[in-house]
Amino acid sequence: MATFLRPLSYRYQWLYDSIARTAALTVGGEKRFRTLALNDLTITPDTRILDLCCGSGQTTRFLTDYSNEVTGQVTGLDASPLSIQRAKHNVPTATFVKGWAEDMPLENASFDLVHTSAAMHEMEPAQRRDIFQEVWRVLVPGGTFAMIDFHQPQNPIYWPGLATFLWLFETHTAWELLQTDVAAELRAIGFDCPDPKLYAGGSLQVIQAKKSG
Repeated sequence: MATFLRPLSYRYQWLYDSIARTAALTVGGEKRFRTLALNDLTITPDTRILDLCCGSGQTTRFLTDYSNEVTGQVTGLDASPLSIQRAKHNVPTATFVKGWAEDMPLENASFDLVHTSAAMHEMEPAQRRDIFQEVWRVLVPGGTFAMIDFHQPQNPIYWPGLATFLWLFETHTAWELLQTDVAAELRAIGFDCPDPKLYAGGSLQVIQAKKSG
């Protein structure tokens, strides 16, 4: 699955950004999409935030704006050197670290909030569970893991659009995520995780899981 558009979207940032902005229209635009997982969370300039799988910093920029951050309390992590290079240019006020999400080069209990946007659908199931373990490790007790990603639509009107998008740009892991109870995976690790909140006819899920302690 996926077509030639997938590698092109990663090679050319303008193409990726255009796709992301178009997809975000289903929830009211890019700003709302990038901050949807932050609803009802208390975030201050002192909140230590990790933007997990940050890519070129598209969401990192919104996270820094959201927390009125100017002193490096927001950190982005990604495995791609090119993405890190672009992110440093796009969001100079944030700190960026190159590393794998399933083996983060970060200290234990070093973040109050870990946020990830439309990245977990890229992971194989075992890889995703390893990432969740790492999220648990780097969060402080009482910290929050917030994520937004695909979900099986509840409204059939949204199925054609989502299926077309996945066919053009994604691989089997995205389809597998639609069949996965992500909240249950997080609870199995120890997170206090309510059921996801659904948007765009159920085609997007927002999860806010808290590390007990």
